Formats: sequence, C-alpha cells, structure tokens
Amino acid sequence: MLCFSIPNIFAIMKPIIKSTIKRAFAFKRIKRTLRLKRTLRLKRTLRLKRTLRLKRTLRLKRTLRLKRTLRSLPMGLMAVFLLILPSCELNETVYSSVTNENFYKNAQDAETALTAAYSQVYFLYWGPAALVVPEFSADQTYPRGVVGRNTYTLFNYDPAYSAVRSFGRGYESPLGIWDYCYRGIEAANWVIDRVPAIGMDANRRSVIVAEAYFLRGYYQFMLAKNFGDVVVRTKPALSEADAFNPKSPRAEVYGQILKDLDSAAVGLPSYTASLPPGRPSKETALGLAAKAALYAENYPLALQKSRQVINSGLYSLVQNVQDLYEVNKKDIARREVMFYFESSRSTQAPDRFSFAMGLSGPPGGTGREYGNSTFGSWFVYPKFYESFATNDARRDLMATSFVNRQGNVVPQPNITPITQQGILIRKYRDPDSNGDRNGCLIPILRLADVYLIAAEAEARQGGPTASAYQAINTVRRRAGLSDLPEGLSQEAFIDAVLQERSWELFAEGDRWYDLTRTGKFLTLIPQATNEVYPNRTVQPRHRFFPIPQTEIQANPRIEQNPDWQ
Repeated sequence: MLCFSIPNIFAIMKPIIKSTIKRAFAFKRIKRTLRLKRTLRLKRTLRLKRTLRLKRTLRLKRTLRLKRTLRSLPMGLMAVFLLILPSCELNETVYSSVTNENFYKNAQDAETALTAAYSQVYFLYWGPAALVVPEFSADQTYPRGVVGRNTYTLFNYDPAYSAVRSFGRGYESPLGIWDYCYRGIEAANWVIDRVPAIGMDANRRSVIVAEAYFLRGYYQFMLAKNFGDVVVRTKPALSEADAFNPKSPRAEVYGQILKDLDSAAVGLPSYTASLPPGRPSKETALGLAAKAALYAENYPLALQKSRQVINSGLYSLVQNVQDLYEVNKKDIARREVMFYFESSRSTQAPDRFSFAMGLSGPPGGTGREYGNSTFGSWFVYPKFYESFATNDARRDLMATSFVNRQGNVVPQPNITPITQQGILIRKYRDPDSNGDRNGCLIPILRLADVYLIAAEAEARQGGPTASAYQAINTVRRRAGLSDLPEGLSQEAFIDAVLQERSWELFAEGDRWYDLTRTGKFLTLIPQATNEVYPNRTVQPRHRFFPIPQTEIQANPRIEQNPDWQ
C-alpha cells in the first residue's frame, strides 16, 4: 500500500496548480481578446455602415444634381454628354467637344435644336402621360387597375408617386408630365436665346424662334393645369444654380404663357394645306392662347383670341366627326385639328408612336379593327356612354361589341374580364399597325374646342348671347343634334357648354381640367362609378397633383403644393 505524506502531496500538486492557474489566466486573456475583436469588428461594421450610408446619400445628392444639370443642357447635346460621361476625368485633355458656344452656328444647328424642343411632345403622348393622367382621373373613362394606373381613379397617390414608380411607370404619370415639360422648356429656351444670332435665312429663323415660343407656352400650360403654381423658366440654365428657382404664383404663370403665345402668333405663318404636319400655325397659337386665357379666367381675352381663329376661316369642322380618327383620312382631319401628336408605324429610330392605341383596344389584340397589339386597359364608364343621345354621331366613337380576328362578334359581357359592362374607345385605331407602332393622330387642340371656348367665354361675361348660341350649336349640328334651347340662364348655358365639351373631347385628355378649373370635380367625380370602381373619394387637394418629391429634394428653393405638405 502506497502512502504519501502532506509535503509529498503538495510537491506533487504544485505543478498541477500552477498549470491550472496559467490556463485560467490564459482563458481570461483569450476572452478579453475575443471581446476586443468582437468590439473592433462591431466598430468596423458600424463605421462601414455609416460610410455606406454616407456614400449612398452623396450618390443620391450627386444624382439629383446631375438630373438638374442634364435639364440645363441643350437637348440636342444631351446624347453627346451621356456618351462621354462614363470616361470623364478632370485631368484628361479634351481633343474635341460640342458646347453651347460652338453648337448654335448654322441653320442645321437651329433645326436640330428645335427638333429637340419638339421631342418632349412625343414623350408626353408616348406613355401617354398627357392622356392617362387626366383621363383616369375624370368621369368619362377608367383604367384596368394594373401598374398603378388606378391610383388616379381612386385618388390614393402620394407626392413620391410610389405605386407607379414601383412598376417603373413614371413615364405615364405626373412625374413624366413634370419632367418632359421642363425638358421641353429648357430646350425651347436655348432656341429662343441662341438661334436669333445664327446667320441663316431670316424668315426661317423667325419661324423657328416663334415655334420655340409656342412650345414653351404649351409646356408651361401643361404644368399649370396639372400642378398649379409652378416654376417659370425663361432663360437657359448656364449652371446648376440657374436651375434652382422658386415657384411663381398662378397669375404670373399664366401671364408668361400668354406672353409666349403672343410672341409665337407674331412669328408663325397662317395655316395652309402646305404647313408641315405637326407644326403650329398662327391660328394654333391664338387658339391655345384662348384656352389659356379661359383657364386664367380672363374671359374677354379668351373670347377675342377664339374669335380671331374662327373668323379667319382657315380651319373648319370636318363634316363627319369620325373622319378625325381614321388613320387613312389624316389630311381631312388636319383641316380641323390645329395641333396634334401624329404617331408613326416606322421602326426606324427615333421611335415616334403612342400607346393610346394599345391601351384602348381589346385585350390580347383580338380586335383587328383596333390594331395588331392592344391590351384592353382603357374603357368608358357606362353612365357616360348612356349620357349620349342615340342620334349623336359621337356615340359611335364607342363600342359595346367588336368583331374578333375570326370574324365573330364579341358581345359586351366578353369584351374584358374585369366587368361585363366593358365599353371600348374607338378614337385610336389602326388595323395596319406595326405591332405597337401605329399611325393614329392624337388631337391636342381642335377647332371644335375653340368654338366651345368662345361660347363659354362670351356667356361668362353676362350671359349667353346669340353668338354664344351660334358657337355651341355649330358643334352640336355636326354631331347630328338639334340646337340648344334658347332662353337658358347664364349658369344653365355654361353647364351646357361644359357638357358639350365632355361629349366632344372625351378621351382626349381634356375633361379633368374642365372639372378642376370649375370646381365641379368635387361633386361629379363621386357619381362617376361602376362595378370596377364603386366608390371614388376625391378631396379639394386633388385639384392639383403634388409636385414630385424628387423635385422637392433636388431643388432647395421649391416648396410642395400647400395641400400636399
């Protein structure tokens, strides 16, 4: 049997105890080290996150500044800038460049710059934001509720236009209207500022500048109708600072619009059949000025300008209203349609077509008459369709059935899966379309509109007169209707004019602005319902759309519309 004394046991245990203590201290050091490493990693992670957030913030700021700077460039130079942007370094030697100083030198430069100013009309009607936004908001037509289009119908959009942006549909929203119009204004400003100094044919130079004035007035009018008080820009932006301007009050905005259109009327030629398609005439500028004056509640001026157009006798109402929308009768339509966007079937760049055909035709391109690529997203409210007299020729510009590609009649319950009361719009059809690309002519200003402006402007100055009756009855007779009953009160007559405008100009992007300028949207919109949209709640703040939030963030001098703050 082995026996150990206490000293012997201590001697044996001593190295073991020392080893245990060392390991304990080592373990503590390891724990401290691990804690330190975790702390350092956490700090590095937090620093990294802060750095990334800072970088994202800086990138966002640079992006917003870049967008503003791009708007300040002449549109004819935009493509050049975008091509050289990825390789730009401050220390590189520039061997060739195109700048504002050396671009506006000859007649070709002037024509190119004017084309750039016109290009934004295409973008407005390509989406087509100029139709989608007002049409889906008003009481005549409604959308299939996809890709955020029903936000206008239900009035649930926000200043960021989150719904349409989430679907990548900013181009068919108020975002697009804001962006395209200010790009167009900037391009027009460069023409007005630089082209007068170009040595070229004096007559052509004068017309180019006049067209730029017209376009600037048109774009500014579009902005005023949609957003109310907006930024007025009359000079090209030579720097980033030049692009940051505050809003102007409504009176100043319309004052500038009318001034621009007066300048356009002075330099534009009167209408003849040889006027290049899509270009405005003197009478076009007068007609648009009449409409802007009506919106500005300057009724004497609206009457004066509209009478100048009517009395010129250069435009006339076509005999058959349906000829306005037949792709093979555009030469006839141009006798009445004073300003328009003409879509093209061509696949050659640049594209120039509108999705109005695709939106308004039956789903799946099943209706040969409507076009070869249609998707059934734009229909007529039954209540609006039923408001037409059965003998009204304009009623035939809608349809409750269609013939499919097999030659069979598709009845109303089968027009669209979203409702059994589908009613098609027949204003934008092209049976020979090249896919989406079509030859439709989309009216922006028509002589019929000018007649109705004259009737309303005259009645608002003391009641309906014989000439006011004559103006509205001219439009009614073309539609096959009897004259308006005489003896109407001022209010009843004006209501009759607004109703006539609704029937005459439906699906042309006009009705919503008639409702908002008169305040009638608050009472009439809740009545414009169907089984797809059984309830529509509109508020006073919806008279104008909110200024895009991206613009508020980019421009420190602009404030959101009061009702949207």
